[in-house]
Amino acid sequence: MTTRVPPERRRRRPTRSGVLLSEELIVQTALRLIGEHGPEALSVRRLGAALGCDPTALYRYFHDTDDLVLAIADRIIGDAMEGFAPGDDWVASLRQMALRVRAGYLAHPRAAALAAHRVTRRRNEIRAVDMGIGLLLTAGFEPSAAARLYLAFIDTVLSHAAAEAAFKALPRPQREADQRAWRNVYQDLDPSTYPALTAVRQELPGMADGSFEEAVELLLEALAARASRNGAAGGVGAVGG
Repeated sequence: MTTRVPPERRRRRPTRSGVLLSEELIVQTALRLIGEHGPEALSVRRLGAALGCDPTALYRYFHDTDDLVLAIADRIIGDAMEGFAPGDDWVASLRQMALRVRAGYLAHPRAAALAAHRVTRRRNEIRAVDMGIGLLLTAGFEPSAAARLYLAFIDTVLSHAAAEAAFKALPRPQREADQRAWRNVYQDLDPSTYPALTAVRQELPGMADGSFEEAVELLLEALAARASRNGAAGGVGAVGG
């Protein structure tokens, strides 16, 4: 496991082009490179060229590229959660957290592939996890259940958000071909072989829209129902206390 670079190794120094290096600038540049060229663009050499500095200068801020990946993942979380403050309604607050995570991944679809499965061990992630578990504690769940159920919640959110981001990152012809399949290929199936698909034929074009919000709502309803059964402050849209 890597550790954070000591503060004394992160002094801000100008590059040969006069740019003042910082952890924030490096992460921002890395996000831009990944967005333009894909995750394979994340190398010390390419970052150094983009920043106008010797690649070895980056090691004053990050131990290696994996350390940088964790910082990128944490930056996406931080941007997504900026300005968010949980309200009295714990269900509505979890819903907003989910939508923010999705928006963060869709804003950086190529970087999402690097970020979705990582534990950043940094401030933004820690704050988000604290808020999420705190909302479930507010709902009346016992600590062990709150931690376990938050994991189920956030894993579902991250999986669906990453899937949408991966689709968005596909070349346009591939995205359009997949979307057309629900209107074309699936409309011409043999009813005797595929009776269920034939029965819902008119609804199949909607399959191209994804299922993020539906999945989140199903999970929130389940959480609220369990909270209600436990005598906690449950009910979708109900005010938790």
